[in-house]
Amino acid sequence: MALVELLLSPLPSHVRTARLVAVAAARRAGLDDERVDELRLAVGEACSRAVGLHARHAPDVPVRLTVADDVSGLTLTVSDAGPAAGPVPDDPAEGMLADEPHHGLDGHGDPDVALAVLNGLVDDVTVKTEPGATVVTMRWPLPAGAGPRTTIVAQR
Repeated sequence: MALVELLLSPLPSHVRTARLVAVAAARRAGLDDERVDELRLAVGEACSRAVGLHARHAPDVPVRLTVADDVSGLTLTVSDAGPAAGPVPDDPAEGMLADEPHHGLDGHGDPDVALAVLNGLVDDVTVKTEPGATVVTMRWPLPAGAGPRTTIVAQR
């Protein structure tokens, strides 16, 4: 099993770093190009959401990204220290045209919409809310024959 843990300062420029690390781990684990592209978008959404929440609510606390692979697949977890997420709407546009104003990350967007977008991008995503935190876990199965690679050294 391979495990990568990344702590990011809540700066938008660090989202790119998170994507690069996640993509490298996904390729190493054997994910195909189509799934790697999906993963890149999903990590960008999840980390952008977390960075935006931290910038407003916990600027001194790093965003945590973990990437793990094992025989069951590749698992990415993004943990934030912002307010707990609301219920994830099935339709990302749900409520956007309501009369009440939406106050999201920058006053223009809703952080919970990012979670709805993740539901559309990733087949296996769970959102766990705790007081003052949200943990987004995304999983991708690995193709047959892929997975954590072990190097075997033969002796003569």
